[in-house]
Amino acid sequence: MHAELIAIGAELLLGEIVDTNSAHIARALREVGVGVRWISTVGDHGPSITATVAHALRRSPIVITTGGLGPTVDDPTREAIAAACDRALEFRPELWEQVIARFKRFGRYPGENNRKQAYIPEGAIALENPVGTAPCFIVEHAGGALISLPGVPREMEYMLAQAVLPYLREKFQLTHIIKAKILRTVGMGESVIDEKIGDLELLENPVVGLAAHAGQTDIRITATAPSEAEAWAMIARIEERVRQELGDFIYGEGKETLEEVVGRLLIERRQTVAFSEFGSDRLAQRLRALPNRFDFLRGDTTGPNHLSPGDFGFPISALDLAKGAREAPKADDGKADWGIGLIVNLEDAVEPVRVAVTNTHITETRSTGYGGPPALAATWASTTALNLLRLALLKI
Repeated sequence: MHAELIAIGAELLLGEIVDTNSAHIARALREVGVGVRWISTVGDHGPSITATVAHALRRSPIVITTGGLGPTVDDPTREAIAAACDRALEFRPELWEQVIARFKRFGRYPGENNRKQAYIPEGAIALENPVGTAPCFIVEHAGGALISLPGVPREMEYMLAQAVLPYLREKFQLTHIIKAKILRTVGMGESVIDEKIGDLELLENPVVGLAAHAGQTDIRITATAPSEAEAWAMIARIEERVRQELGDFIYGEGKETLEEVVGRLLIERRQTVAFSEFGSDRLAQRLRALPNRFDFLRGDTTGPNHLSPGDFGFPISALDLAKGAREAPKADDGKADWGIGLIVNLEDAVEPVRVAVTNTHITETRSTGYGGPPALAATWASTTALNLLRLALLKI
């Protein structure tokens, strides 16, 4: 069983708002064992909506649309869906009474254009919308069901939870659940990970997928099963294999960030850190944003965000920066346990990124090239620095 989502609205295509509805629906459908295979966005153009919906009906047993149920001329969703389903629109007096009642709560009476909201495709199941003025509807057909919901997020979320999910469970006798777990890695590229666990990516259940970020790669394991316990057991078996292959390249799970993990390791080991970075302030942004930073962060220095080799005072050694940051006098005990030095200089064609991490016994340095988008260089460099510190902390 799978679903297809269609977000309707010119404002989406113009980039004025972001489609959060589809993401919310996709997450909710996982809880009833329904995966989403396609998500489409279409403007407020009747023929385009009709074509998009008709195509979706041919390939997906469950189709859910959001948006376009308002009373104005530029909301053609009802007519377009009716055309896609080869049905006429019919007026439902009970829906009109619901619209009137809803307006009365605000001390108003609906205009004649609001009467449009009481029309739905012939034979459709009407869904009362107690949190908005637009009634929703379900069109059942031989191949499944089309469900039309409002575009206003709070209305959509309410109708989805209170009416749509219960309907889907009963209509399609849904007995499964979909669970997903994300393992977060750093220091190993997406292609290398693919070489190590590519066979797992061919599985149909659980499903394993990769998502690359700046200096990091996420591994997503998704399982479909009759119960949560069975789904998590399936995920655990795959996770064990992934951890065997990748080891310490896995730094966290779910939404954990690298800086959160590093901060936790520092606190657990009763360690402190100070850093100095030039040509970037990304490391400072990441560490200063942590609510527990005062438990481990003892000092920080940031230099100009844009450097060239000829700049007066340009630091040539990330290690010198790291040592200086660590040994600079502090108000408490004189110095931090660890020092981080970071330089980002994209005008250096050979070694634009230089990173060093040091303490009394351990020193790690990296001087590397960088071929990605310039805007991500600082993020990539700060990730490299944080990971060097993480790996060093794991040794103590």
